Amino acid sequence: MTSTDKIYGLVLSGGKSRRMGTDKGLIAYHGIPQREYLYNLLEKICDRTFMSIRNEQATEISSTFNTIFDEDIFKGPFNGILSAHNKYPDVAWLVLACDLPLIDEKSLRELIEARKSSDYATAFAQKENPLPEPLCAIWEPQALKAAVTYLEKGNGSCPRKFLIKNNAHLLFPVDAQVLMNANSEEEYKEALTKLV
Repeated sequence: MTSTDKIYGLVLSGGKSRRMGTDKGLIAYHGIPQREYLYNLLEKICDRTFMSIRNEQATEISSTFNTIFDEDIFKGPFNGILSAHNKYPDVAWLVLACDLPLIDEKSLRELIEARKSSDYATAFAQKENPLPEPLCAIWEPQALKAAVTYLEKGNGSCPRKFLIKNNAHLLFPVDAQVLMNANSEEEYKEALTKLV
C-alpha cells in the first residue's frame, strides 16, 4: 500500500564528481561535508533520511547516517534514486544532489507544502528556464515505478527528460539562487561568494 503522506529524504552522494575534480559530497560549504549538511536538512523535514552511496564509500560514512548502496542497475542519478525506490517502494522521495550549495530548509519546506502527490513529481524550476530540476524534487512512487519501465525500454537515463515527458508539478522557489549548481571549480568559487 502506497502512503501518500510519507516522504523519505535521499542525498545523492555516490557520483564520481569528475567535473569538479574532487568529491562534491565532501566540500564543506557550511563547515561540514555537503552530503552531511544536506542529510541534516532532510532529517528535519522528512520521515526518514538516507545517503545514497557507492559500495566503496561505506568506510567513509559514519554509522550515524542511514545509507543505501547504489545497485548499479541504471546509469547516472537514476542509479541512486531507483536503488532507494527498490528498498522502500511505497514512499515518495525528496531527492537532493550534492551540487546544491545554497539549498536551505525554508526552500525545502516550500517544496513539501506545494507537493502534488497525484503528479509524478513536484520539482523546483527556474522561471527563466522552466524545466524540472529532478535532483531537487519530490518523486512519487508511481513515477519511480514508471521510470524503471522507461529506462528498460532504452529511453535514455536523464531524469529531467523523463519528467519533461511526464506530468511534473513545477514550483519556482521564492529564492531562485537556491537552485545554483556547483559542478566545477569556477562554480564552487561563485557559490562561496554567495554564502558570505
